[in-house]
Amino acid sequence: MVSSSDNASPTPDDDRHALFVRLFAVSHRGLLGYLMSMLGRREDAEDVLQKASMTLWRKFDTFEAGTDFLSWACTICFYEAKNFQRMAARSKIVFSDALMDVLLAERVADLPAQDTRIDALRECLAKLDDGARKLLEAAYLDGTSIGAIASQLGRAPQTLYNRLNTLRRLLAECIDRRTLEVHS
Repeated sequence: MVSSSDNASPTPDDDRHALFVRLFAVSHRGLLGYLMSMLGRREDAEDVLQKASMTLWRKFDTFEAGTDFLSWACTICFYEAKNFQRMAARSKIVFSDALMDVLLAERVADLPAQDTRIDALRECLAKLDDGARKLLEAAYLDGTSIGAIASQLGRAPQTLYNRLNTLRRLLAECIDRRTLEVHS
């Protein structure tokens, strides 16, 4: 049996909802990255983004279709992050409002280039040998301490710090070259 709501034609509210879902889905990764750069922890950024998404939906009728959704959403996320920092007693780092304003402006300006840089990072990581990739993964993805990695590998921690510095420099140079190639 088909209900009368199944036969109903889309309403302007349905169109608005679909627009929000599409814009939010496209912007989700950028918003999460933006919040991670402000809060430092992925878990905190995800919590704030979840709360911000509700605020974004509640305030979506103030968004003008055709304008920059990501910038609009970042502004709301910015205020949600500031509120989170005020409320989170466990937060060790609390930025001043002036610094947060600067971070907001710079981060929003940087967001369009983020996808290009992430793609370049993936390409550059693929060029590294397995040992280098595993070291980077252990140190940055797994969160294993350099002391623990050094102990596992039977090396001095300073040797690993030096290797990580070299790898970061090589990756940064590779990303810069790739980014320039894309924009040329």
